Amino acid sequence: MTRDRLPPAAGDPLRQAGRRLAVAFEAFHETHYRKWLAYAHLHTGSEEAALEVTCAAYRRLRLCWPYALKQSSVDSYAWAVLKETVVDWLSANGRVTALTQSAAFAVVTRALLRECQQQFALLESQLGLYEAISRLPERQCDVIVLRHVVGYSDAQIASLLGVDEATVRSHASRGKRRLAAALGIAACPTKGK
Repeated sequence: MTRDRLPPAAGDPLRQAGRRLAVAFEAFHETHYRKWLAYAHLHTGSEEAALEVTCAAYRRLRLCWPYALKQSSVDSYAWAVLKETVVDWLSANGRVTALTQSAAFAVVTRALLRECQQQFALLESQLGLYEAISRLPERQCDVIVLRHVVGYSDAQIASLLGVDEATVRSHASRGKRRLAAALGIAACPTKGK
């Protein structure tokens, strides 16, 4: 056997770099998988479709993982891949977002009820909270859904959206004010969220 046909040594830098990429991707996957699945479920309306969309998003992300790692925010880049995959799935299946029909949207109602006890007390049955949330501007809707349904913290949302935490809080506050105005109720007091 000639020297150039020998198998690479265990300490081969290319093999080590590939392993580091794989480990980083798996860590990212483990960190975000459940929340991505929840987000996909909100938009597709079914667990099966959400699984399909989430897996497709991770396949897309894996293909460009080295590029994603070079971005100023890996989370923000990956979030864009997920959102694009959701939109592609909805389009390919001739569907619109299922936000207003998703049973998981009840979580938003409960979260908002805790923050605005009396003012939001009648929303679910009388005022159409689900529809109002789906009509918010994209960033405000994303922040409300990511915070109250999916369960991301403001820091995580900021990373996903490529903005700072103050911007996340601003989107949340403006979104709540828009919801209150759309539903004809007094604005909620803000409690740092």
